[in-house]
Amino acid sequence: MSFTWQLRAGVAAGVLVPVVLWIDGATRAGYSLWHHGASQLGTGDRGWLQTINFALGGTLLALFAAGLRRVLHPGLAARWAPILTATAAAGLLVAGFVPTDPALGYPPGEPEGLTATGGVHQVAGLALFAGLSAAALILARRAAETNRRNARLLKAGGILVIVFAFAAGIAYRLDTLGVWQPAPAGLLEHLSLLAGFGWVAVTAVWLLRRPSAVAAPGGIVSGRSG
Repeated sequence: MSFTWQLRAGVAAGVLVPVVLWIDGATRAGYSLWHHGASQLGTGDRGWLQTINFALGGTLLALFAAGLRRVLHPGLAARWAPILTATAAAGLLVAGFVPTDPALGYPPGEPEGLTATGGVHQVAGLALFAGLSAAALILARRAAETNRRNARLLKAGGILVIVFAFAAGIAYRLDTLGVWQPAPAGLLEHLSLLAGFGWVAVTAVWLLRRPSAVAAPGGIVSGRSG
C-alpha cells in the first residue's frame, strides 16, 4: 500500500497551520501578531477558525507520523520520530478543542487568570512544542547518515522551535510584570510554530521525492516513494 498520501498530509499540515494562523492574526480586530499568543486566536471573534485549523492540522500531523513510521528503517529514529510527532499532533488537537485563557488584553474586556481549562491547554502546548523539537532533532541524527545538509536543516528547525518557544515564555512573563510592554511574546511563539511546521513540510517533500533524504540506506519500506 502506498504511503505517499500520509507524507502529503505532512506537507498539508506544514503549510495549513502557520498560514491560517498568520492570516487570521493579521486580520483579526484587536489581535496583535507581535503581542498575543497564537493560541489566543482560538478565543474571541473567529475563534472557531483556529479550532478547525488545530483539529485539522493535528489530524494531518498524526497521519504524517504514521508515514514516518512506514518510511524509516527500524531503529531509534523509526521508533521515536513517529512517537514524538504523534505527541505533537495530540497536543495540537487538544489545544484546538480546549481553549486557552484570555491574556495580555485579548479578547478585549475578558477577565484574565489561569483556569483548569487554561492549564490543560498549556500542557497540550508543551506537548506540541516539545514533540516538534525532539522529533526534528532525532530525524537530524538519522539524516546525517546520508545527507549532512538535510541533517543541519532539521537540527536548526528543532533548535529554533524550542528556543523561540522558550523566548516567548520569557517575553510573556516580562510583559505581565510590566518590565517590557508590549513584549514580542506573540511573534516569538508564531516563529516557533513556523519553524516546527516548516521542518515537517520540508521533510515530507524530501521523503516524497527521495525517501533516502532522511531514511538510512536500506531503511526504506519500498525502493519507490509511491
